[in-house]
Formats: sequence, structure tokens, C-alpha cells
Amino acid sequence: MQITLKRVVVTGLGAITPLGNNVPDFWNALIQGTSGAAHITRFDTSHFKTRFACEVKNFSGDAIFGKKEARKLDLFAQYALVAADEAITNAHLTHPDIDKKRIGVIFSSGIGGITTFQEQMEEYWQLKQQGGGVRFSPFFIPKMILDIAAGHISIKYGFMGPNFAVVSACASSTNAIIDAFNYLRLGKANAIVVGGAEAAVTEGAIGGFSVMKALSERNDSPQTASRPFDLNRDGFVLGEGAGAIVLEEYEHAIKRGAPIYAEMIGGGMSADANHITAPHPEGLGATLVMQDALNDAAINPNAIDYINVHGTSTPLGDVSEAKAILQLFGEHAYQLNISSTKSMTGHLLGAAGAVEAIASILAVKNDIVPPTINFTTPDPQFDPNLNFTFNQAQHRTVRAALSNTFGFGGHNASVIFKKFEG
Repeated sequence: MQITLKRVVVTGLGAITPLGNNVPDFWNALIQGTSGAAHITRFDTSHFKTRFACEVKNFSGDAIFGKKEARKLDLFAQYALVAADEAITNAHLTHPDIDKKRIGVIFSSGIGGITTFQEQMEEYWQLKQQGGGVRFSPFFIPKMILDIAAGHISIKYGFMGPNFAVVSACASSTNAIIDAFNYLRLGKANAIVVGGAEAAVTEGAIGGFSVMKALSERNDSPQTASRPFDLNRDGFVLGEGAGAIVLEEYEHAIKRGAPIYAEMIGGGMSADANHITAPHPEGLGATLVMQDALNDAAINPNAIDYINVHGTSTPLGDVSEAKAILQLFGEHAYQLNISSTKSMTGHLLGAAGAVEAIASILAVKNDIVPPTINFTTPDPQFDPNLNFTFNQAQHRTVRAALSNTFGFGGHNASVIFKKFEG
């Protein structure tokens, strides 16, 4: 029996990022080439080699949720709820005629409630050293587990369709988008709120990534620290926030007159099968995942105009991804715009894929490619004829955009969005 796959469109967007706490502010900051990096405000960094990050700014969970409810939510879940609310409102999914049994939520995180875990264990050890009894909050586990963001969104809006989280490190929310896409193509739901959230600007995360030599140590100039494809890049900048997308079956969206930003046409997955943290040096896994996405979309490489690359600003990762683009796209690689929005947002780990998918969708909708900022010195390892959209946004027709995210463990995921045509 042949299965006819349904079309899938984007009808809602939501974001809370180091560049802005909603989609319009995020997008405007992106195309202006704004850096979200600054010295960390949440804890004393004097003993750390890296003392800066891309924090979300001007955010108060107490003001949004009320002090009592905010105490029950880890910061990553607060970010998830804020981004999801914007996307759901944007897509008009709260209309009383919506069949909530056919609306799903797939919301991911790479780490989940690390703030809650750190706070609870610190309290436990302090009590133990003082000879006190064992005391944990009854909300410890529900706040910490990374699937809880999907649960909270589902409960708040009464959405009763597929509900779970996907974990694949920094590829988590891109894998979630692919899962949602496939469920919708198969008719398992009418719409799915999909995305990722992360709130890992903590002592544990900064210390852990730092000892791996993964983080930039450009403490004298945080705003210029994330510099993908630059000769003097020295590691990524940790970011935080959330991105939410409403993916919807085309006929359902048209019938209810939903706003449509773009159409999702493909998703690819692969593994580097190389090393727990280092990408394949020749970009074999990255080549494979982009080819898989193109095959899924049934388009050839020449149909892509823009690639939002993983581009973390690490010495090895940027090189392998650039090699993969040249291997797969050949001569067309020189017609592409390529950019890393992590140069502005930092690396949002499990939320990166969703936030960068939003950037790609808006590039398709608005025909503007956001830049890769902080480029000053060419690296001879990169072909100088590739257009990395250095330092300034570029206006061009973007028929289709591909977004890459790669995670520790060799997890690779790519998604493709194109201009919507009814």
C-alpha cells in the first residue's frame, strides 16, 4: 500500500534568546549583527577560565508566572513556556474550534534542569556536612527531567496529541522538528508545537565545558568571542533560551486560515561514528546528513540558497562543516550564502536547532540572510570564495534554506524550509 505524505507548513514562531525575548526582537537583532555575549551576571566567575556567556536578559519568571508557580519550574522550562506561548498565540492555536486531541507537543533539551540539579545537590551536601537530615524538594525530579517542558506546554493548553522530548545533545531540537514533521506527514496529528529550551549558564556547565577546552576564553572582549570561520576562533560561547515552532498539516492550516511562514520539505539524520566530541575531520557525517535531507525533500543541491551552519567557532568543527558543504554542493557552494547565527546568540545547546530553524524560516520569508559576525582574519583552511556572509546581513532571494545542527556523540540533523506556495 502506497502512503501519500501530507504537506507540512510553519504557522507559528516563538523565541526567547540572548538577542531578544520574542521573535521580532530576535530577528531584528540578528539582521543588525548584534552580539548577545557579555560577562556572566548569575554567579561569581572569578575562579573560571571563561567568565562570559550569552545570557537571556530582562527576564523574570516571578513576574511572568507568579512567584509560587515559578518556584515549581526550572529556568529551562520557563523559557520553553514563554517561547511556546508566543508560537501558539502567533498560530492562533487557542481558537475554541481547534481539536486539541490532534495537537501535539515535542519539546527538547540537551541538558534539562541543570540549575535545579545543582541547587538541590548543593543544599543536600551542606546539610550532610552539618549533620542534618536528608531534605529534597518534592519538585526536584519534576523540575529537573528534560521532558517536563513538553509536559507543561501540553497541560497548559490541553493539547492531547503526541507528547515527548528528544535528546541528542546539541541536535536535540532539530531531531524534534524532524519527528514532528514525520508525524504530521503521516497524518498522526493536525499540528505540533515543537522546539527546544536550555538554561545551562551555571557553574557546572561553564566548568565542564571549560575543562574540555570547548569554550572561548576571550574574557577581555566577550562580544567578539564567537567568531566562526575566523583564524583566531578559540571555542564556542555558551548561550541559553528557547525556540518554538508550530508545524501544521497544510490542509488543516489552510482550512482555518492560519498564517503561513514557510513550508518544511525535508529532514536528514546521520552519525559521525567518529568520536564522542570531535566531528569527523573530513565532514563525512555532515555531508551524509545534508544529502539525506535533500533526498527527503526530493530536491537537488542547486535548490538551496542559504545554509544556517552549525558553525560553533571551534577550531575543528568549522573546518569539517565547510569541507562537507564543498563536497556535497560542488560548484553551487559558491552561489550559497552561509552563515552562523551562533556568532550572535552563542551556542544554545539543545535549543540551538529550533532557534536556528526560526532564523532560517525568516530568511526564507524575508529574503535576508543574517550575518556571521566578528570576522577579522581569514583562515587559510577555508576556501576564500565561499560566502560566509561575514559581518553584514545580505539581501537576496532565498528559495530554500537548510539548517544544520550537530551534537556530542556524533549526532547530526538537518532540516529544509522553502518559500510557501499554495
